[in-house]
Amino acid sequence: MKYRCNSTPHCHSNSIRRDSISKAHIMNENNLCQIENFACVLCRRTDDYPEKYGEKKIYQDHNLTIHYYCLLMSSGIWQRGEEKDGVYGFLIEDIKKEVNRASKLKCCICKKNGASIGCVASKCKRSYHFPCGVQKQCIFQFTGNFESFCWDHRPVQNTPSSHCTVSSQCTICLEYVEHLPTYSILGSPCCKNAWFHRDCLQVQALSAGKFFFKCPLCNNSDKFQSEMLRMGIHIPEKDASWELEENAYQELLQHYQHCDVRRCRCKQGREYNEPDSKWEIKRCQYCGSRGTHLACSSIRTWRQNWECFECRSIIYNSDDFKRPKKRSLPNSENIGITDCLLEQPSPKFSRQSPRTQKKDLLRSPKILHQGSLTPNSCLDKPPCSRRLRLISPLINVATKNSTKREINTLKRDVSNILRELGFQIKQKTRKLYINKDSIWNSAIKGFRKRNFNPSDTIEVQFCNGNGDADGSKHEFLSLLMKHLESSSLFEGSMSKNISFNSEALKENLYYEAGRMIAISLVHGGPPPFLFSKTLFHCLISGPENVEPTLEDVEDSNTMQIITKIKSSKNLTHLRSAIRDYFEYLSHIGCLRLVTMLSDKDVLVKDILTYHVIKRVQAPLDSFQQGLRTLGVLETMQKYPEAFYSILCHKPERLTTKILSDLFTIHKLSEAQDTRTMGFWMNYLQNVESGESVVTLEDILAFATGCRSIPPVGFQPTPSIEFLHADYPVGTKCCNRLTLPITCTYKEFQENMDFAIRNALGLEREKTYYNGC
Repeated sequence: MKYRCNSTPHCHSNSIRRDSISKAHIMNENNLCQIENFACVLCRRTDDYPEKYGEKKIYQDHNLTIHYYCLLMSSGIWQRGEEKDGVYGFLIEDIKKEVNRASKLKCCICKKNGASIGCVASKCKRSYHFPCGVQKQCIFQFTGNFESFCWDHRPVQNTPSSHCTVSSQCTICLEYVEHLPTYSILGSPCCKNAWFHRDCLQVQALSAGKFFFKCPLCNNSDKFQSEMLRMGIHIPEKDASWELEENAYQELLQHYQHCDVRRCRCKQGREYNEPDSKWEIKRCQYCGSRGTHLACSSIRTWRQNWECFECRSIIYNSDDFKRPKKRSLPNSENIGITDCLLEQPSPKFSRQSPRTQKKDLLRSPKILHQGSLTPNSCLDKPPCSRRLRLISPLINVATKNSTKREINTLKRDVSNILRELGFQIKQKTRKLYINKDSIWNSAIKGFRKRNFNPSDTIEVQFCNGNGDADGSKHEFLSLLMKHLESSSLFEGSMSKNISFNSEALKENLYYEAGRMIAISLVHGGPPPFLFSKTLFHCLISGPENVEPTLEDVEDSNTMQIITKIKSSKNLTHLRSAIRDYFEYLSHIGCLRLVTMLSDKDVLVKDILTYHVIKRVQAPLDSFQQGLRTLGVLETMQKYPEAFYSILCHKPERLTTKILSDLFTIHKLSEAQDTRTMGFWMNYLQNVESGESVVTLEDILAFATGCRSIPPVGFQPTPSIEFLHADYPVGTKCCNRLTLPITCTYKEFQENMDFAIRNALGLEREKTYYNGC
């Protein structure tokens, strides 16, 4: 540090002072008074902002209040005492002398006295307060001699011009940053394409400390810390904040105790564990994160190893796994069909596709495939296997079901998959304050908060002009998916593809859209709008393995070009079309030499690939990153058939039976409720037949906030209550529909129609789309 007073030299003292400034300090608590309104004696500010100005120290005995950074960076003071003396080794009398010296110096920024910090550049006479220097973008180096540089002489990063041509995401906050080395944007010295916000780096450095602060991309510590210290990032010498939390790793000391087989036989519940008995929980020998009671599985003693369904499927499908010969279980004649079967897969594991099931059935020694064995060979098997032969015709019957039945089966499968993903959701709640009139902006604001975690339980509170009200998570997610459907991030009338929006890409909105869809699926919300087959296969198989079709083109000009090329009757017409659109084809890199008429098909394929895939490659990559939230994209790629049923098909149309089975009815008095129940069933039938102004979807939205049943169902289960009132009431936060008790059906129908039409009509008049 440059010493701005012409007194005794202090280089050696400065070195002593700086060697221990970042160690843990223990102060005499009797001297410390937590009064935040006192002003710092150096900068004259009352701000208590530890991340920006350092810890605020207040000593009433000495009438002294000071910011740690203001003291640390002052030019005319050094550490002469031990760490426990004064303020981190700075003696009280020395601090008063420095205050007296600084009172004669005027800040070149705010023009007030008390400027204790000076620029160390030769011939530079600027002095300033620490907060003023931060505001003016001066750089303070928290290392070596703790030098300070004004805005004209501050160090800059030497970045090749080739690295400053594009923008990328800040790896910490995931917002886009320009590749321009400025005060607020810093580049990594070890990774040429890594750029960060200064504020993000400072927050991470204060949290991680010296021992854990490293490059987020390559984990380089020495080179990265050296450059960040040079550019004014304060890296305290302390343990990471997560290491200092009480019981931070307590969950690692807990054993997993939960029975995960589909049919748990324990009457005490799945979490009941009684050692040295048949109700003792045995954990998977491979992952340890699944368990089963001994009585609920095929093992009979604790010495036997047990594998969960997930690990077993991985091991069986591995190339180096050698399948041993299977033997019948002891006393198999006394074991029923249910006992002979291997334990059911965990409810946390989704069902397999028919093809995979068939492979497993063929592989199992207990399932006899018709045609693969002779009738006599069945006698060689144990009795339990002979009984299981009766099951094989059921498999063939199942494969002959209609397409609609297969889609329903897939829906049940995807509900299990999403429930498994839902196990990530913690009991810790996170409240989102949502404005219905600006659903997109308020959702973005809530999701981008630093303390937001997608795995926290979401609570919604609607805050409109009429005051705050507890909201429904289903309604919020439903409105959010509805907004995405009409946003400029996607194009297409029925099925949607990714569009190209440069502003949305710069603001990272494609990532947010993918994250919102993932959160909606895992947290029990509705699925999004219909994905096109091309978009779905791009997400599952990768864009390089997808061939788009004409149905994916929404732009009329592009469609005109493709149509003209595709309709060419001969080579002359084809070359003429290429000349007409020469500039466009050259711009997109699809210009090619045609020698035969069949070349038009290759040219059309190239145009489609560019327009549908290559043109939107950056938005698609960002959208995919968002879908990785809570492991949704990886699960989609693992079970594509199941997710295809909800992402590329319309939700199942509601019927009277579906809606009546959905609601649980709480009765009050038998006579009145029986009559009102009859009114309710008649009303549903009339609505389904089109004799009412409302639809079944309107009724569901009135009660729950959703117009379709989410893949994982509603939580809590929708219910119906009866009340002596004029009109029905829909309580969306708890999925409850309160029906009025009336004397006649006509009065019941009129009241229902009026209330539902009035409630939903008011909402439909509002515009949720503000333009992404």
